[in-house]
Amino acid sequence: MYEKTYPNKRFKHTAEFLQKHISTDSNILDLGVENPFTPIMKNLGYQVKNTTGEDLDLNTTALENSNTEVVTAFEIFEHLLSPFTVLQSIKANKLVASIPLRLWFSPAYRSKTDMWDRHYHEFEDWQFDWLLEKAGWKILAREKWTNPTKKLGIRPILRWFTPRYYIVYAERI
Repeated sequence: MYEKTYPNKRFKHTAEFLQKHISTDSNILDLGVENPFTPIMKNLGYQVKNTTGEDLDLNTTALENSNTEVVTAFEIFEHLLSPFTVLQSIKANKLVASIPLRLWFSPAYRSKTDMWDRHYHEFEDWQFDWLLEKAGWKILAREKWTNPTKKLGIRPILRWFTPRYYIVYAERI
């Protein structure tokens, strides 16, 4: 189902983590519009509804009105100005969230062509843990993985050893 190429390695890790912690009879609200990972979750047996593209910094109605048991947020919090507000607005009792980690050897990501595709936050793992805990979540499981590339250079070599992605399973306190 997955190749060992980007983003398939990320999808494979994410799917395995999700299956380890969330049963397929759970209803999921996935933050963000439907994306390439949505059909993967559906093919695994999850019932998934996505948010519709609203600016979650300004409008958390979808979270407040959702009756799903689980919220997933895969690489979404780094795009928000106020992830704390979003985390507090989630009504579900379970959360699976992943983020790209801040890399000391690489600047924060910012698309040159898409004004919405930029990272306002690139967290270190302890910062994301603290944010979740402050917003009322207890982390029960966590994993990190690297994102190596086949390019030459110092940064590509560092990517073989430096974790790039961080995923957590948390429950509401």
